[in-house]
Amino acid sequence: MSAMDTVGSGASRAEGSADHLMRDGLSLLAPEETVLAAMIEGWEQQQRSRMLANLTIERRTQIVRRLVVFTNDYPWKWSSADVEEWTTHLVESGAAHSTVRLYQMAASLFCSYISDVRYRWHEVCERHFGVHPVQIFHEWNMVVHRSDYEGRPGNRPLTRDELQAFFDYCDTRVNRVGASGRKGWLASYRDATLFKVIYAWGLRRREASMLDTVDWTANPAATEFGRYGALSVRHGKALSGGPPRRRTVLTTMEWAAEAVDEWVTEIRPLYDSDQLALWPTERSARVGAVSISQRFAEYRDAVGLEKHLGPHCLRHSYATHLLEDGFDHLFVQQQLGHSWGSTTAIYTSVGTDYKNNALRRALSRAFTTASTDGKN
Repeated sequence: MSAMDTVGSGASRAEGSADHLMRDGLSLLAPEETVLAAMIEGWEQQQRSRMLANLTIERRTQIVRRLVVFTNDYPWKWSSADVEEWTTHLVESGAAHSTVRLYQMAASLFCSYISDVRYRWHEVCERHFGVHPVQIFHEWNMVVHRSDYEGRPGNRPLTRDELQAFFDYCDTRVNRVGASGRKGWLASYRDATLFKVIYAWGLRRREASMLDTVDWTANPAATEFGRYGALSVRHGKALSGGPPRRRTVLTTMEWAAEAVDEWVTEIRPLYDSDQLALWPTERSARVGAVSISQRFAEYRDAVGLEKHLGPHCLRHSYATHLLEDGFDHLFVQQQLGHSWGSTTAIYTSVGTDYKNNALRRALSRAFTTASTDGKN
């Protein structure tokens, strides 16, 4: 009989709990490998219950497996010394500061999961191995955040690792508030989705605040996004003395369209509001720009980002990441609603890899053309 058989009555309600995955009193032929596999499966289930992206879950699982290979030991035997040796190994292997931080954060989340008594892995490990897992990552053995950006700091683009850490915290907060039973789960979910929309459509605070549920439309050229293929921004930044400018922003990120769909169809209806506002409050008002800044600052500080960063950096991140992913500069300019390409250039700070790849493409075209002309 498999050690992964689901328990019937009496199972813990926590998604990913040990008693959802392992039967009590079952004799295991390969206990270490069986428990490790069940832990990872349970952690994946727990993350899915928080509605994290599959790609995020896969990357985190890979990191944990790499730590298992590096230590040549099982998670319930890990110690803080393993963290120091692993970190030293990553640094000596040439891993970037942000990469080391990302790896540590993923492994830390796994340790938090298996050491949380609600998931009952301590009972399984004590029964089979006589020990229990603990959290081995602490403030004193994790790398600190730093930034090499030298431009206007409040608006600098976030790196992809920083952005992932920020969104992970948003999702973790939703899960924590929900698990605690405290009031505020709905608002936490709303704010998490709001920040994802600001980034994924490159919006300003007021533009995001003034969105309605009817501002989404399908894009016949991108049917994979369903009814969320395009966003009508009705309150764009006005020219001096003019009315708000409207623009249509095309959807480019599938995960973001899925997040909005879930918010609009399943979560937002929990608000007792008959208004069209995409981001309502408990008093049936709209979430304002000031509230967006305040909540961003709270999350930013919790993640460890610089205190001068504001929500506008998400818009800069959007522009930078689109260019790094190969989108045309004019397309990005129109998505942002800029009249001049020079304005878009201020918004972006692409990395060295992007610059080198762009250079190589240009040189390849030039040398290919020269070679062809020489043969004629």
